[in-house]
Amino acid sequence: MLRTIKKVFFVWEFEKEEKWLNEMSALGLQLCGVGFCTYHFDEAAPGEYVYRLEMLDNWPTHVKSLSYIRFLEDTGVEHVGSLLRWVYFRRKASDGGFDIYSDISSRISHLNRMLLLLGAVSAISLASALNMLHSWLQSGVSSVFIIFSACFAAFLLVGYGFVRICLRKRTLKREKVLRE
Repeated sequence: MLRTIKKVFFVWEFEKEEKWLNEMSALGLQLCGVGFCTYHFDEAAPGEYVYRLEMLDNWPTHVKSLSYIRFLEDTGVEHVGSLLRWVYFRRKASDGGFDIYSDISSRISHLNRMLLLLGAVSAISLASALNMLHSWLQSGVSSVFIIFSACFAAFLLVGYGFVRICLRKRTLKREKVLRE
């Protein structure tokens, strides 16, 4: 039986999202599709799959991404779905665990991709907020102030995520130095 669950995860919460998907698998709900804040599950044996997420360098339809996804599929990994540049992978738990990131450098690279995205969104949010602030100061219309507030709140939220990923990246860099 197909079940749909709506749930929100921010970009910087990808590990939390991955953990949740694996908890759902342990309950017998196996991810079979994704949408914006929407997860589709099929009922199956509890713990049948292990799930991993990755933000690709390019869109999933890009030649390099397709080649990468095919490579993973050749190793027994299944591409469950994509949302923008995020891809959802799973592998039978009976085949053993699997990690997408084989070393600290690849984890740092993944975080850098997220920082690029958040940096762009942050810049757009701030530019929109400043534009709305300018319009509000000139017009005094209260609805413009509400839009400014929303844009500025988005900037703060994305900025929070940016800092969280930077801190995670710094921790990984320190760990890499210790291991070398």
